[in-house]
Amino acid sequence: MMTTLQHRDNRRQFVDLFDWAEGLPNLFTMPAAMRGVRIEEFADDDKYVVRAELPGLDPAKDIKVEVANGMLTISATRQQEEHDGGRSEFHYGTLTRRVLLPDGADEQAVVAKYAAGILEVTVPISAKPAEARTITIEHTDRLPGPAGRIRPGPHLEGTR
Repeated sequence: MMTTLQHRDNRRQFVDLFDWAEGLPNLFTMPAAMRGVRIEEFADDDKYVVRAELPGLDPAKDIKVEVANGMLTISATRQQEEHDGGRSEFHYGTLTRRVLLPDGADEQAVVAKYAAGILEVTVPISAKPAEARTITIEHTDRLPGPAGRIRPGPHLEGTR
């Protein structure tokens, strides 16, 4: 029986929790750093697409997209406008969202476009992930090293 390890992004569950809490009466104010950028993500043939809701922002000065080490980071800043009286349900401050890119993502060819309040980031997938392979284990009485023998460690002492 072979077990395959898979990456599971559990952060999505927390984003859903905060989205749910947004609908509750304002018993407490959630700081901007705890609110995420709402996204949708999907794979389409040979590309991975992330779309983010960022209405009312100037992409040239308010939005930043970075990619490094398999992680896409979208940051947006909305400055609060002062008005006399009234109320505002707008979110102000800096919002950040990080998305783990799939295997084979070409980080050098990422393209971002902004239209009608939606940021769309397209990441080409240039290579298929490596196929899993079985490694044969050689049984031996000796391991390489100064002593050449396997010695019981402190956790095995007294078990003989």
